Amino acid sequence: MEFVKIGAIAVAGVLLGIQFKSGRQEYGTYIGAVICLLIFSCTAAYMGQVKEQLEAFAAYLTSAGRYFTLLFKIVGITWLCEFVAGICRDSGFSAIASQIELFGKIAILFAGMPVFLSLVETIAEFMG
Repeated sequence: MEFVKIGAIAVAGVLLGIQFKSGRQEYGTYIGAVICLLIFSCTAAYMGQVKEQLEAFAAYLTSAGRYFTLLFKIVGITWLCEFVAGICRDSGFSAIASQIELFGKIAILFAGMPVFLSLVETIAEFMG
């Protein structure tokens, strides 16, 4: 049922933004940003529930807990960068949006480096 509410908020925000963009364009941008923040906060509540479920699942696995934490961090980085880049792009700042996306990719690469190093160490142990 929450999905219907989020969809209704999104459609209402788009229609309201279109209505205001014809008069003063900055109002449409502000409305879009507020609607994005509202949907973002609703999604954040769901992400908290997902995190709790993943932590419960990770309790059954011995060494996978750190990987679930890393996975959740990567999803958060991706989610936040896409959110901010989308707002920047809708506001007409596509160059800034591209830089935010680049930062997100580098942050994900940096966050995933321990997994890569662990893989290399495991391969090195098997090899010799």
